[in-house]
Amino acid sequence: MNILVTICARGGSKGVPDKNIKKIANKPLIYYTLNLIFELKKNKNFKNIDVVLSTDSQKIKNIVAEFKGIDIDIDYIRPAYLATDKAGKLDAIIDVKQFMTDKNKKRYDYVLDLDVTSPLRTVKDISESFEKLKINKSALNIFSVNIASKNPYFNLVEKKDDNFFSLSKKGRFLSRQVAPKVYELNASFYFYKDSFFRNECKTVITEKSLIYEMKHICFDIDHPIDFDFMEYLIENNKLGFKL
Repeated sequence: MNILVTICARGGSKGVPDKNIKKIANKPLIYYTLNLIFELKKNKNFKNIDVVLSTDSQKIKNIVAEFKGIDIDIDYIRPAYLATDKAGKLDAIIDVKQFMTDKNKKRYDYVLDLDVTSPLRTVKDISESFEKLKINKSALNIFSVNIASKNPYFNLVEKKDDNFFSLSKKGRFLSRQVAPKVYELNASFYFYKDSFFRNECKTVITEKSLIYEMKHICFDIDHPIDFDFMEYLIENNKLGFKL
């Protein structure tokens, strides 16, 4: 069984410059993803994984190269057309997967993508989601989620053709607690079977996708204040788990 771990970290970021390597709790943000891989390789299912960095930034490559304890392929150079803020991440994963397939002369049964900007995940999250994906023969992929704070059956509205507004999803629920449970992607990790790529899926969410619900806090860093929130949680031991 061959597993490829992808770390996609482009250099440009309009919201937070150098976001992927900005210091958080005195460590570059990407360090937390690298450290997770270091711990993950102690698990019997992930001892022989291949790890590749997908970036267009030499600065990011230099920081990753300094990390000790795991072998990370940094030979891949992300093409300029896949390094813009409009480029889809799935296309970047497909491209680096093909690079590693050709370079290592092997077919990867699974691809695990770890998002640098959403690092609040554990080895347990990864291993449990992997088992869930493996035992479901029909599933194409699995991704991490949390229970959504807003619910389209109760307190999310959208504009109608007559310019009035109504609930995004129809239902007669008097409280969020009794409305159908909905989830939000936290962008932390995505597991793909090789069949996902062979089927040429165009989006992460397919008709045969599974979710892994995180029971702990997890969120994506999009704005400068998100760094402050995450740094506070890390430095004050508020996460409830070791990062």
